[in-house]
Amino acid sequence: MLKGKNILVGVTGGIAAYKTADLVSKLKKLNANVEVIMTEAATEFVAPLTFQTLSQNLVYVDIFEKLKSWEVEHISLAEKADLVLIAPATANTIGKIANGIADDMLSTVIMATEAKVMFAPAMNTHMYCNPIVEENIEKLTKLGYEFIEPGNGLLACGTYGAGRMAEPIDIIEHVKDFFKDGDLKNQKIVITAGPTIEPLDPVRYMTNFSSGKMGYALAEEAKKRGGEVVLITGPTNIEPPTGIKLVKINTTREMLSAVEAEFDDCQVLIKAAAPLDYRPNEVSNSKIKKNNDVLEMKFIKNPDIAKHFGEMKKSQIMVGFAAETENIIEYAKGKMERKNFDFIVANDVLKEGAGFKADTNIVTIIDRGGEVENYPLMEKNKLANIILDKVVELLIKS
Repeated sequence: MLKGKNILVGVTGGIAAYKTADLVSKLKKLNANVEVIMTEAATEFVAPLTFQTLSQNLVYVDIFEKLKSWEVEHISLAEKADLVLIAPATANTIGKIANGIADDMLSTVIMATEAKVMFAPAMNTHMYCNPIVEENIEKLTKLGYEFIEPGNGLLACGTYGAGRMAEPIDIIEHVKDFFKDGDLKNQKIVITAGPTIEPLDPVRYMTNFSSGKMGYALAEEAKKRGGEVVLITGPTNIEPPTGIKLVKINTTREMLSAVEAEFDDCQVLIKAAAPLDYRPNEVSNSKIKKNNDVLEMKFIKNPDIAKHFGEMKKSQIMVGFAAETENIIEYAKGKMERKNFDFIVANDVLKEGAGFKADTNIVTIIDRGGEVENYPLMEKNKLANIILDKVVELLIKS
């Protein structure tokens, strides 16, 4: 999802610089274009050649180094960057930026850029808790700079506490979150959510346990990422996100019609709803009385919405869900193939924290290439972004 993004990584003088090598490697694997500026102190911890090899770009250290082109390097780098990431960020560098000092390549670029600047602090616990450092961080935060909170643990100096630079994998998540804004711009995303209901008589209906929480989470996060969102929902008790098109339906056939009205010009259809597979053959015009010990009713199949649009789709990306109680992977793969999904999100609804009504989920995502990824218990909004990340990857490839 970082393809084509220009990320400028600033490495300052701390032992955590060795972690930044892994960070640069991970950013490259996500297809970002990474350039590195090191302070003189940083080169005492990691050789510039390490970052040059990992980034596949020249590494900058000396602001007065002989120019390699007609461009003024610090201005060129500042203008090119989509994001400037300082990792590790020492107390010294934070203090310089907070007080407008630009006396080396890195601080000069930070002063000159209009891109977002993120700091991943790394320092001794007492330094991190020093009121001057805290004041500098607060000042920069108010100015729009972002700080990735360090972790707690045993530090290189032997003390224990806050000050460990965040792990590369956590920093990557912050970077992804930053670039998510707008990555669904100009994309029409149709999402179905919740249950459907089928009337039995004027006072009763049949339904299922779907709460709609997953579909609503997807709609909320897709809207945040710039998508033109259409949420087609069965009856729920959830407040819908603002700024989306909301279509309320009751029956499975109504859901089919609502999707049909939106499908031709959408780029993505996410089938997070749980429509009923069957409906009564006949709906009683009057209340069914309990005259007998056994009530027998005939049911007929509802339209298979996912299969219908899977057969119709042209360039649209389709995402499906499989809520199962056994043979999870086998059933999910079969459903994906039958309904022509690009990938499917499967879960065992009997697991604690993974059911319809929970705010969390535990899922396995399977794609058409055969890749199977298992995800631990997480909030549904976080899972929604993982799903949307995969959608964005497919949109880029299409």
